[in-house]
Amino acid sequence: MRMIFMGPPGAGKGTQAKHVATHFGIPAISTGDIFRANVSQGTELGRKAQEFMDSGEYVPDEVTNLMVRNRIDERDAEPGFLLDGYPRTLAQVEELDGMIKHTGHELDAVVVLTVDAEELVQRLLHRAETDGRSDDTEEVIRRRQEVYTEQTEPLIEVYRERGLLIEVDGMGEVEDVTQRIFGALQDVRQS
Repeated sequence: MRMIFMGPPGAGKGTQAKHVATHFGIPAISTGDIFRANVSQGTELGRKAQEFMDSGEYVPDEVTNLMVRNRIDERDAEPGFLLDGYPRTLAQVEELDGMIKHTGHELDAVVVLTVDAEELVQRLLHRAETDGRSDDTEEVIRRRQEVYTEQTEPLIEVYRERGLLIEVDGMGEVEDVTQRIFGALQDVRQS
């Protein structure tokens, strides 16, 4: 199973990705986690990524594409993978298409978690308090929402046109959202 999880920051993609990836025995690949690991290790990539993350902007495509390509080429991703936070731009969609085609596989599904905008802000402010995330100030959170709307929301239509899109209500308890996702994916696998 090769799939993408999409949705605005704070929609619960990372949380749900872990549950779904474990269920299917595939790695959950989060660009945010890769960026944060590089930041905490003080790598050159991490310093570059930190500048963009602190202002709520996306890390440039060329950096992100290379990281994703390297990660999906790893052995544990051979049976499939779940991408969380990638692609975020139309150029990244094209890049991902090439990566997957190169492996001789196809994308199976794109799950979009939908959540009320104000709920997203409150979730991220709460996460900032509990996880000590310096990039989660209200100003940066609102800017990330704007960037998502401008750059990533158009990808939803691309995947809808390809017949890969599955929209799932991301509101409510984690377990309830997980069950909605599994139900939607079950429908895809049966068709």
